[in-house]
Amino acid sequence: MLYQAVAVGAVGLGVWWLAHNTLANLHARGIQSGFDFLGSAAGFEIGETPISFSPGDSYAKAIWIGLLNTIRVALIGIVLTTVVGVALGVGRFSRNALVRGLCYVYVEVFRNVPLLLQLLMWYLLFVDVLPPPHAAWSVAGGVYLSKGGLAFPVPAWSAGHLWALFGAGAGLAAGWTWRRWAQRRFERTGQEHDRLWLPVLAVVLCAGLGWWAGAPSEWNVPEQLAFAVDGGASATPEFLALLLGLVLYTAAFVAEVVRSGIQSVDRGQVEAARALGLSPRLQMRLVVLPLALRVIVPPLTNQYLNLTKNSSLAVAIGYPDVVSIANTTLNQSGRAVECIAIIMAVYLTTSLATSVCMNWYNRRVAITER
Repeated sequence: MLYQAVAVGAVGLGVWWLAHNTLANLHARGIQSGFDFLGSAAGFEIGETPISFSPGDSYAKAIWIGLLNTIRVALIGIVLTTVVGVALGVGRFSRNALVRGLCYVYVEVFRNVPLLLQLLMWYLLFVDVLPPPHAAWSVAGGVYLSKGGLAFPVPAWSAGHLWALFGAGAGLAAGWTWRRWAQRRFERTGQEHDRLWLPVLAVVLCAGLGWWAGAPSEWNVPEQLAFAVDGGASATPEFLALLLGLVLYTAAFVAEVVRSGIQSVDRGQVEAARALGLSPRLQMRLVVLPLALRVIVPPLTNQYLNLTKNSSLAVAIGYPDVVSIANTTLNQSGRAVECIAIIMAVYLTTSLATSVCMNWYNRRVAITER
């Protein structure tokens, strides 16, 4: 305890000395310091804003919008990366030689091309190859893809949609209850019940009932006009390029993590599952993947952290993430130390939050020794 107290004190003293020395040098050179600039008007536009923003709003709100943009691309990217990476990792063990070969080629290609080049490639694809907005490609009659981005239909929001959200919440609760009951019954009797599609069906049905009970059925559908596509929701080329680059790049590493986790499972476990008459699909779902998770989850956490931090490369293609907006704020206000500190605090907070969630999940899936 004494050594730890001394170490903590030394670190605290070092941090105080650095802060004091920095403030003293800034003051000696007549450079303003502090975070009071966050209340001043930003004076610049932001191309993509999840909430309303005008140049008269403060720097603090501008940075908050950058944080929301970063979190949005990170959360969507983590979900898509998990789906694509797991599919590729499992595909490496397919009995079909073509599937195995395609998964292998994908991993080797996307893993060995720098992410920045991939982001630029996707961005150039959207702004140079795709048609202009007035000649957008139409997909399924209501989805349009062009240099202006991706436009797609969305429900016309009203207060009645809350019933659909409540229904989805009730479906999640029902699905979670069913999964726990099925797991306990399986452990007690060995009888397997579906623990995936029934919970999904419960969520869909409950959300549909809530929609039918209180929400209107109108949709805001995009329309092709003379010069642009109007209506619906849209995703900008910058967002799409960043999301595709992050997902396809990180999924190659996730695939290798999944592959190594599956290979770590003792062959005797697979032979035992085969001896019980389980099909290859059930062997993978009930035996191999649960055993492999204890090896997969820790390095998978690192890949999620890398995806979140790699989103800072968005500045290269003009996506207004927290780094891009903080750089603009730095150039206008001259508060370099403060802006860099904000960026560090954002990524430290998001990384620690991701680690906490993944560590909790790792403890949940850990094999309990008896």
